[in-house]
Amino acid sequence: MPRLARLLPIALVFAATAATAGQFEFMPAPQTDLNRVYRIDRVTGEVGACQYGLQEGSIGVTLCFPAGEGASKQEPSEYALLASRHEREGGVFRVDQRTGAMSVCYVFEEKVVCTPPEKGAPKAAAAGGAGETTATVRKN
Repeated sequence: MPRLARLLPIALVFAATAATAGQFEFMPAPQTDLNRVYRIDRVTGEVGACQYGLQEGSIGVTLCFPAGEGASKQEPSEYALLASRHEREGGVFRVDQRTGAMSVCYVFEEKVVCTPPEKGAPKAAAAGGAGETTATVRKN
């Protein structure tokens, strides 16, 4: 038993490190000719993005886009990023894995923006109805 007592503090350190090590998730944009990678904070849902850019007299620069409208911190939950299989799509989906709500996030005017989270109306669809689709339209 003394050996187990000595190993317990080491195990706790590894467990704490593992819990904090994976706070972010990364997902490339599905667009095949775009070298953009999105980043999400798995707890807060904040989304940002970076991509490679050319700059004269250098090997290039990393261009990053901070969180803008709708892409900033959300209610604490379990968030993830999903890419569609649409090869010309430059955005990704932010998914709240606890509630099922989804937003579409993309770069707009030098910032990452996300649509308001929506989950539709699964109750109506499950009852045999046509279901409802909710959407928010952003005018440019």
